[in-house]
Amino acid sequence: MGLEELDAAAFDRVSGSSAAVIDVWAPWCGPCRMVTPIVERLASRYSGKVQFGKLNSDDYGEKAGQLGIMSIPTLLFYKDGKLVDRIVGAYPEEVIDEHVRRLL
Repeated sequence: MGLEELDAAAFDRVSGSSAAVIDVWAPWCGPCRMVTPIVERLASRYSGKVQFGKLNSDDYGEKAGQLGIMSIPTLLFYKDGKLVDRIVGAYPEEVIDEHVRRLL
């Protein structure tokens, strides 16, 4: 399925799945641009097992506020519709991958 651009309704659908990772980002954010290719690779690697999405915090600031996003990039990890983990900032692929594997 790959990395889906999310609006508020798609966010609810993806985050409600059995395992999901949502990248909260903005186009002007340098660290976000560093994380995007990592998340894209992981979305490909875990296709069919974990749903991945991107939520633009500029376009959906109200939703980002509801989620308690204070800094971007923030990766949100959902298991069975519940937020179970989050990473704030740019991390190496191995670190992010470990968080994704915990969802399985």
